[in-house]
Amino acid sequence: MSERMSAPRLKNRHRHDGAVALDDDATLHAMGYPRKLTRRFRAFDNFAISFTIINIISGIFSAFGFGMGAGGPRILVLGWIGVSVMVLFVGAAMGEIASAYPTSGALYFSAGKLAKRNRGAWSWYTGWLNFVGQVGGTAATGYAAATFIQAFVVMQWPGYEITGQRTVLITTLIVLLQALANTYTVQLVAALNRISVWWLLIGMVVIVVCLAFIPTHHQSPSFITHFVNNTGFSNGLYAAMLGLLVTSWTFTGFDGSFHMSEETVKATVNTPRGIMRAIGCSAVAGLVLMLALVYAIRDYAATASASAPPVQILIDGLGASTAKLLLLIVIGAMLFCGLANMTSNTRQIFAFSRDGAMPGSQLWHSVSLRTRTPVKAVWLAAACSLVLIIPAWWSHTAFTAIVSVNVVGLYLAYGVPIFLRLRLGDAFEAGPWSLGRWGKPVARVAVTWIVFSSVLFMLPQVSPITGTTFNYAPIALGVVLLIATVWWFATARRRFQGPVSYGSPDEVAAMDLI
Repeated sequence: MSERMSAPRLKNRHRHDGAVALDDDATLHAMGYPRKLTRRFRAFDNFAISFTIINIISGIFSAFGFGMGAGGPRILVLGWIGVSVMVLFVGAAMGEIASAYPTSGALYFSAGKLAKRNRGAWSWYTGWLNFVGQVGGTAATGYAAATFIQAFVVMQWPGYEITGQRTVLITTLIVLLQALANTYTVQLVAALNRISVWWLLIGMVVIVVCLAFIPTHHQSPSFITHFVNNTGFSNGLYAAMLGLLVTSWTFTGFDGSFHMSEETVKATVNTPRGIMRAIGCSAVAGLVLMLALVYAIRDYAATASASAPPVQILIDGLGASTAKLLLLIVIGAMLFCGLANMTSNTRQIFAFSRDGAMPGSQLWHSVSLRTRTPVKAVWLAAACSLVLIIPAWWSHTAFTAIVSVNVVGLYLAYGVPIFLRLRLGDAFEAGPWSLGRWGKPVARVAVTWIVFSSVLFMLPQVSPITGTTFNYAPIALGVVLLIATVWWFATARRRFQGPVSYGSPDEVAAMDLI
């Protein structure tokens, strides 16, 4: 990667931290925004937010069971490698855009700036896809954590009964606690994200070491080639493609680094680096964890039919007592993931409201003078997630249908600015972190993969197709796009023209919160 100063707003960058902070502010002012948030995120903090949201432990433990039936070990391992490479292309393309437009608005802001025509519409749809995807992610992660907490409780107290109502109540408590944590200072959020990185890395090492040395039986090396198709579809290739979703489900949320760019020092470089490092570290660490779980499987059929296959692997190989301790690592990872996801969601709400794109925008982009965080946006993010959780009180299927737009919405939001950057061609003005001549080829691969994976997310995943097994992602996506379209043509197109400039650099500098 070449790091060059191509934009006038990035001239005169100095080495010492104080000057860097001024350059960061000058970049923000040149984009038409005053500084309202505090820059306390260093390079490691920016990396930590995306690494925590990707969250290999949470992602693999949540989706492993699906992969056991859709391709088995061959797709779980080789699919992880292949999809990780594709996601690196997406991250690199996003990182180049983030270097050029380091704002909390991230995807929707860059879509509005990169579009040749209809900037307001491109920005509008990208913003709402991103918003809905992140809200769904917070709800889904909290629900997964509540499910695994109850699995732990059942192991400890077998008489405990898991119900939809109890799961909703625990999920609600989790979301409220995460909102409280995000209500306080940026230092607290940054500290928790630093802790989460070591929790994930050390936790992964502990789980892998236990699975490698404690069990008396491991699968043979050739087991990695074992292929399984329990999807109900006769076509093995189709089942294998579905199995790729295990990795794709995990690799979401790395736009978190982009959303935190207004709170990151030397954001034009540290933000894209944070994205790439988060994806790269997750790819390597996740592969190690995936191999450990695959080779520790004992009875494949019995494990695949268990309510939580990864937990069953731990119990079979390590015993109930050790499995319970390791399950606490998994639960902690899920809680950290939800916290980081809400932080990212909050910054997107803050920026989207700053440009007047949300009802009650004046409220949601206000910043607490005491904590220097968008507190009201935090509670809006929490409230929206709780609304999505409510249907699970009566039906797990209904809840799954609603939050199924999470990953599809996020990936489409990733794809729009990358596509627009590609369409802009040589007119795209890169920031200090640039792909150079590789920018367009990388963007082409990224857009191709996003389109392909988005189609996979919306295909039927189990046969026969019933009300319980139906993939509701296309319907959920259709509903979101329908609402956004009606809203756009009814009122939004007359008042929202994309990212707003609050004045000249000197004028917005005078508006900075001191």
